[in-house]
Amino acid sequence: MLNFQRQNFFSIKKLYNSFDTIKLLNKNKISNRLKNNFKILDISSLNKLRKNSILFLDNDIYIPKQKLSNVVVITDKKNIFNDKKFLNIILVKNLNESWNQIINSIYAHEDDLAYDDDFIISNNSYISKDAKIDKSTKIFNNCIIGKGVEIGKNCIIKNNVVIKNSLIKNNVVICDNTSIGTTGFGFDFNKRGSLYLNPQIGAVIIDDNVHLGSGCSIDRAKIDYTYIGKNSMVDNLVHIAHNVVIGEKACIAAQTGISGSVTVGRNVTIGGKAGLAGHIKIGDNVVIAARSGVTKNIRDNSVVAGFPAIDIKEWKKIIIRQRKNGY
Repeated sequence: MLNFQRQNFFSIKKLYNSFDTIKLLNKNKISNRLKNNFKILDISSLNKLRKNSILFLDNDIYIPKQKLSNVVVITDKKNIFNDKKFLNIILVKNLNESWNQIINSIYAHEDDLAYDDDFIISNNSYISKDAKIDKSTKIFNNCIIGKGVEIGKNCIIKNNVVIKNSLIKNNVVICDNTSIGTTGFGFDFNKRGSLYLNPQIGAVIIDDNVHLGSGCSIDRAKIDYTYIGKNSMVDNLVHIAHNVVIGEKACIAAQTGISGSVTVGRNVTIGGKAGLAGHIKIGDNVVIAARSGVTKNIRDNSVVAGFPAIDIKEWKKIIIRQRKNGY
């Protein structure tokens, strides 16, 4: 199972009850319907509903009523608010702003002045007292391992690596100057700057036998996890954004960028300088040529190239026609 304890990474500033959420939202609240009063212990996503939690919802999707008794739904959509299956629901003016108000009130995260960690120095690296690292793992010089991090057996963590908000399984190699568990690029498009960052309170999970090259950046998820599957190979200078899920046996060449919430299937090969954008899904056994720009879903067993990426045979025909016409 891909699970983690959020409080291992982000300590709770103060426990609130569901009725308290109205006060936290302040003038952003329009209306509310709260039936049950319970302690708020976590944040839910559509992928994982958690007991005693808050769910931020902007899509009118089916959720069984019995799963919502101990969940406070916050939405900016009137049609969702009017749905009577939601026993505990608050209608707000701005969902993005509501996220910031709630998360910044409940959690001490590393983009918050209240965040703190306590380190020991070991072999020229700073290791949190709240990290768990197997004795068989080798950590080189000038690394920083944050609180809550767990690293399994026989891993190699090379120089100047930063790991935080992450679970690293067994036989993982992480090369120099790579950062894992960093803040995702979440913000309100109309309100830019550090004051309006959306807090990211998820984690990164790196599965068994993964190799990560030098100078990579892997952002933690907003709520759940960013995941790299077993036996995957990631080259140097690759950016993997928040909420990305990569299946097993992936091979990703240098300078590739994968934007937030992209799902990559099993046994996928991505050439250098490729870009994957939008909440898209890449099927199993897909090959993406170098310098391709992928902006829509790709089916299983496809080979694509170009921008926007299309079937490589069609792409080659286009190139030949362009050359014939002097382009």
